[in-house]
Amino acid sequence: MRARAAGVLWVGGFTLLLGLFIIAGVVLGETPVAWADLRQVILYAVGLQEGPVNEVPYAIIVQIRLPQVLCGALVGGALALAGTMLQGLFRNPLAAPGLIGVTAGGAFGAVVAYHTGLAAASLMAVPASAFAGALVVAFVVYRVATRGGETHIPTLLLTGIAFTALIGAATSAVLALSLRSWEVAREILFWSLGGLEDRRWEHVLMVLPPVVLGSGGGLLYARELNILTLGDRTAATLGVETAAVKRNVLVLAALATGAAVAVAGVIGFVGLVVPHIMRLLVGPDHRRLLPVSFLGGAVFVVGMDLLHRTLIRGILNAPEMRLGVLTGLVGAPFFIYLLIKQGFDGHLE
Repeated sequence: MRARAAGVLWVGGFTLLLGLFIIAGVVLGETPVAWADLRQVILYAVGLQEGPVNEVPYAIIVQIRLPQVLCGALVGGALALAGTMLQGLFRNPLAAPGLIGVTAGGAFGAVVAYHTGLAAASLMAVPASAFAGALVVAFVVYRVATRGGETHIPTLLLTGIAFTALIGAATSAVLALSLRSWEVAREILFWSLGGLEDRRWEHVLMVLPPVVLGSGGGLLYARELNILTLGDRTAATLGVETAAVKRNVLVLAALATGAAVAVAGVIGFVGLVVPHIMRLLVGPDHRRLLPVSFLGGAVFVVGMDLLHRTLIRGILNAPEMRLGVLTGLVGAPFFIYLLIKQGFDGHLE
C-alpha cells in the first residue's frame, strides 16, 4: 500500500511538472506571450469566452507553440518509455531504442523522402517515410534474431548493432548523393540532428495513436518485465511466456520509437538517460517506473526544447544549434558516467 501511494505521488508530481513545462513552453520563446493573452486564448478555445480574441497571440499559441510542445511531450515520453522497456527486457541499464535499429531505420526513411522529392510534395511525407523505415527495420531485425519462435536477446542486440551500422552507411550514401542540391542536403542534415520546429497539429495527430498504443501496451507488461529481471528460466517457472513477452515488448518499443523519430528526427540519449534517472528516483518496479519514465521523458524533451528556443535561438542567436545536439550534449556525459559506474558488468541495478 505504501509503495502504491508513493507511485501515485510520483506520477502526480511529474504530471504537475509536465503541465508547468507545457505552459512555459507555450508562453516563452523568441516572441513572449503575455499571461493575460494566454488566459484569453484558453478561455476562448474551451468556449468559456466569446470573441474577439487577439489574433497574433492566438496564432502563436494555438497554431505554432502548442502543437510543437505537445509533439515534444509525446516524443520524449515515447522514447523514455521505450528505453525503460528495453532496459528491463535486456536487464541492462545501458540499453536504448537505438539498439534495435529503429532510430537508424527512421532516419533512412526520412533521408530517402528528402532525396526523392517526396518531402517537397507533401508535409507528411517525411514523418510517414521515417515511420515506415523504423518499423520495417525493427521487423527485419526481429525476424533475423528469431529462431523457432524464440528470440535470443544477445543475438537481437548484435543484429540491431549490425543493421544500425549498415543503414547508417546507406543513409550517409544517400546524403552524399544529395549534395548536388545544397538545399536538399541542408534539410536532410537539419532533420538528422533532431528538432521540433514547424511541427503542426497534423504531426500531433500522426504521432498520437502509435505513441498511445506503444506506451499503453508497454504499461500492460509491467508485471512481466519485473519478473524477467529474475532471468528467463525463473520467469518461465512463474508462468511468464517469455518468447511472447519479448516479441510484444520489442514491437511496442519499436512502435513508440518509430513514431518519435518520424516526427522529431533523431533525439539522442532520451531513452538512455531518463529511465536510469527515474529508476534511481522511484526504484526498479516497472509498475511505477514505466509511467514515471514516460512523464519524465516528456518533461525532459519539453524542457530542452524550451531551453533551445529561449537561450540558444533567442539569447545566443544560434538557430543552427539543433535540439538533438542539445540533448546529446546533456546525455553523452551522463552516458559516460553510466559506463564508468556500471563497470561494464551488464547488470540492471
